[in-house]
Amino acid sequence: MLDWLTDNKIPLGRWAADGFDWLQSVGGPFFDGLAAALETLIDAILWVLQSPHPFIIIAAFVAITWFLQRSWKVCLFVALGFLFILNQDYWEEMSESLTLVLSACVVCMGIGVPIGIAVAHRPKLYAFLRPVLDLMQTLPTFVYLIPAIVFFGIGMVPGLIATVIFVLPAPIRLTQLGVASTPQNLLEAAQAFGATRRQTLWKVELPYAFPQIMAGLNQTIMLSLSMVVIAALVGADGLGVPVVRALNSVNTALGFESGMVIVVVAIMLDRILKVDRK
Repeated sequence: MLDWLTDNKIPLGRWAADGFDWLQSVGGPFFDGLAAALETLIDAILWVLQSPHPFIIIAAFVAITWFLQRSWKVCLFVALGFLFILNQDYWEEMSESLTLVLSACVVCMGIGVPIGIAVAHRPKLYAFLRPVLDLMQTLPTFVYLIPAIVFFGIGMVPGLIATVIFVLPAPIRLTQLGVASTPQNLLEAAQAFGATRRQTLWKVELPYAFPQIMAGLNQTIMLSLSMVVIAALVGADGLGVPVVRALNSVNTALGFESGMVIVVVAIMLDRILKVDRK
């Protein structure tokens, strides 16, 4: 019985390979255009982060931190964190990883927030989409690298695509949660004052869901940073490269240095975007 089952297994892998081959042959121009657009986004962010003097970038991030948090302690922590990265001589790698993270944020929030709003108003659509989101988050991340290489080759773009696929469910779920949890009495009050559906969305639902949307942005950043090392396996530059190099050479010092820089970047971004939910 067991031999019969294994000898007649469902050809899932062959179906997937055939599907990827078909997509590659039919959607070649689309994937080439998408790769060009994403590469332009990556190059633009990388230019912004690497062209000015590092102290200018540090000052800009401190100013953003003060604008968002109004806390000199957080500003001091961000400044010290960037100075630590400079001291460890990982500024270029940090800017490359930060480029990947920011690019993932632009793509994920640009796609995830509208989808989250749409499914919040359509429970049946969200019920249909939920298994897809579960699959995107539970499928081993290394599996994403195979079609990313097939469609986009080697470099930052396939790393970004793999990151987006893994991270995208977070902003969708949290946006849906925030919009769907808007109190009914607020919605009824808006309708009583004659608000249209668009006005209700922009003036009631989105302001109420703003903490959840920001939590989605925070999760997008944290999950993107967790993909830095994996993205390095497909040629993406950044802090994942020295980690992979340290792993291949069993270099404890290099691995600890680059790992600590990733941790510092993650903590800084988390503190910068922390939202008070009181």
